[in-house]
Amino acid sequence: MTRPITLFTGQWADLPFEEVCRLAAEWGYDGLEIACWGDHFEVDKALADDSYVERRREILAKHNLGVWTISNHLVGQAVCDDPIDERHRGILPARIWGDGEPEGVRRRAAEEMKDTARAAARLGVSTVVGFTGSSIWHTVAMFPPVPPSMIEAGYADFADRWNPILDVFDEVGVRFAHEVHPSEIAYDYHTTVRTLEAIGHRPAFGLNWDPSHMVWQQVDPVGFILDFADRIYHVDCKDTKVRIGDGRRGRLSSHLPWADLRRGWDFVSTGRGDVPWEDCFRALNAIGYDGPISIEWEDAGMDRLAGAPESLAYIRTLNSITPPDAAFDAAFSSE
Repeated sequence: MTRPITLFTGQWADLPFEEVCRLAAEWGYDGLEIACWGDHFEVDKALADDSYVERRREILAKHNLGVWTISNHLVGQAVCDDPIDERHRGILPARIWGDGEPEGVRRRAAEEMKDTARAAARLGVSTVVGFTGSSIWHTVAMFPPVPPSMIEAGYADFADRWNPILDVFDEVGVRFAHEVHPSEIAYDYHTTVRTLEAIGHRPAFGLNWDPSHMVWQQVDPVGFILDFADRIYHVDCKDTKVRIGDGRRGRLSSHLPWADLRRGWDFVSTGRGDVPWEDCFRALNAIGYDGPISIEWEDAGMDRLAGAPESLAYIRTLNSITPPDAAFDAAFSSE
């Protein structure tokens, strides 16, 4: 099964777009999953300037790179989040932050996600990856006691804010792939079920499968692929190392920064953690996933210029596993 391997540019947005293209091409990537921040892909410019998308395509072609997806995690986060605070100001474009009044930020973020679908269509890609935000993530510890009505209201708020966005995705023929991730409306198995129910399982909304957020929660990433087979719209390869067991390190990681070895888990370069990658790729084969395999490289304890090509080599070997034309035991048949 031939699937392109791409590099997600979100962790490289401090570099100019053309420099990231040069690096990815030199390492042997087939293309990019382009982030909508830094100068990599600017949604407002893509819609305002008829030549902007063409110039992006020319840069990609110059380096023999393809593009199948764009990602707008940062703006998507603000659509449903409550509270909206200084964390959001640090990740949002100034035109989305505006005066910082929370509901205004949410409305502008929602309009930007609609525009992201339109910009994706102009670029010729069919999938936008991103976050949704959540008005109820802050209740996850369940204290003070959380009434069921509050949780129901959170899913209703998500549906109310995202259905109009998804209407635009439908209009332009683009799908949204939500990254199941702590701090989002869907962050584990059961919240994913509930999220899909909240929007009536509409086809415009699917999932970005990223196992790094599952393993530290003890959610089976292989079973997730099989159970949500029809909703796996995109794949991100990021790894996590769990280091719980000394009686001190916990799953919530104690407000400690990335790469602090007192944490209970940390993101590590793909192939160096606890994700059962071979079983995952066999599951992707089983469901017939034929979209891009995107390496989202994160490892605060490793140089990214070494980690990104190493991860590509590791994933390319797994990506080469293809189902056989016939079962191995067919040779035993007497017919």
